[in-house]
Amino acid sequence: MGARAAGAGLSAWVELLRLPALFTVPGDALAGAAAAGARPNPRTLLAIGSSLCLYEAGMALNDWADQAEDAVDRPHRPLPSGRIRPAAALAAAGGLTVAGLALASRAGRRPLAVAGALAAMVWSYDLVLKRTPAGPLAMAATRGLDLLLGGVTSGGDTRKVVPSALTLAAHTLAVTTVSRHETQGGSPWAPLTALATTTALTWSLTRDNDTSKVHTSEIHPSDGRTSVDRNVTFRHPPSKGAAPNTAPLVGALAALYAATSARPLLHAALNPSPPLTQRAVGGGIGAMIPLQAALAARSGAPVTALLTAALAPAARRFSRKVSVT
Repeated sequence: MGARAAGAGLSAWVELLRLPALFTVPGDALAGAAAAGARPNPRTLLAIGSSLCLYEAGMALNDWADQAEDAVDRPHRPLPSGRIRPAAALAAAGGLTVAGLALASRAGRRPLAVAGALAAMVWSYDLVLKRTPAGPLAMAATRGLDLLLGGVTSGGDTRKVVPSALTLAAHTLAVTTVSRHETQGGSPWAPLTALATTTALTWSLTRDNDTSKVHTSEIHPSDGRTSVDRNVTFRHPPSKGAAPNTAPLVGALAALYAATSARPLLHAALNPSPPLTQRAVGGGIGAMIPLQAALAARSGAPVTALLTAALAPAARRFSRKVSVT
């Protein structure tokens, strides 16, 4: 009986924290590192650990803040069903936040500052902004900051991380807008808008997709000084010679992103019922992995892209057992 109770308790926490969604988190830091022109390093692991903690803090805090709503719309959730005490969920949110900030502090002041902004946005969203018109924008900001955390922590040129952060934020904004209707349904405009966003992001990923240009320098024969060619596009620094042309990989990952996100969105637009809307939200969350991989590949980091994409099968497998929404 004790083992059965412990198993039930663990299952409740897995459901509360939506553990399958964790597979969508490491790609933020990896894509951020690639965009900054840095290979993954031990500091990147600190960024991943911090992101995982802050993400799960948001999940626990979300259910704590939604107790009254879940008691009506989702009585099976761990808190309204009584499987987890509200105080325990709030304590977990606080502890995970502290852990996330502590990991970021090990990487330096700038990563801690970004992680602090991310934590503040997570708590503001769950406690204040979620039900306001600013809610989707706040959630989009959390994903953008999470990718920025990976770039700042790993080193490199942080300014080059901004386009990738904005791309991921735009996708998150669309998914969050759809999620506001997942319990009631009834709005085809949210999934249609998200579908248009997916199309636009897919196009932006594949256009001007020449990642063969790399960060190179010239040596002045007269004095040995090094100067940077201003016409060169800065990409992920190669280990030997010129970086490979990753255009085919970017195209494949962008197509996978579009397929993962667009199909359930189209179904939800045609029939905006709660089950199909929830499926569209789940598809949008799962689509973050190929999107992160495509961003890494476009930054000239094919190994990082493949490593990120490898998380997708595990995410799909575990999401069949535990809902990510």
